[in-house]
Amino acid sequence: MGNNQHGHHKGNSTEMLLDKERILKELNIQPGQSIIDAGCGNGYMAMEFSQLVNNTGKVYALDQSQEAIEILKNKTKGTNISPIKADITRETGINDSSIDLIYLSTVYHIFSNQKKETFQNEVKRLLRPNGRLAMVEIEKKETPMGPPQNMRVSPEEMKNLIEMEPIALVKVGEYFYMQIFEKREID
Repeated sequence: MGNNQHGHHKGNSTEMLLDKERILKELNIQPGQSIIDAGCGNGYMAMEFSQLVNNTGKVYALDQSQEAIEILKNKTKGTNISPIKADITRETGINDSSIDLIYLSTVYHIFSNQKKETFQNEVKRLLRPNGRLAMVEIEKKETPMGPPQNMRVSPEEMKNLIEMEPIALVKVGEYFYMQIFEKREID
């Protein structure tokens, strides 16, 4: 694990900076869906997803931090959330074509070029046909916080990097956007 790949969310969660209601409205999560919250950190979005899919759905909360996963396991015992120590840029152990939505918040920009490629392979393997990938990132402009601009990804760059159909681009905070992609039958 090179360059700051684990523990990137220690203490600098974007939870307070994002418009959670807007994100949830745009994701249009339905009961019975299966969702992955990749790089879940403290699991605050996994817990939101859990309520929306209710007891007929499933939420996989993935993070590379064993500590974050242990805390989440204790917090989510007896729920439809499965905390897993895993890396979305590698084989996660989750079944092929079993996921309706993969959610990633301010994680993509830390992936190396090689990890961006292996991430896409795993996403395509996991998503059902018409499954969606939702990625929240910080805008590629001067902001009072966040990674250096050269690490950031603009929506236009993301459209060129992600080999799926872009279906929505939404502002989800003063400095944040969410881009949603859909896996088409032919992908």
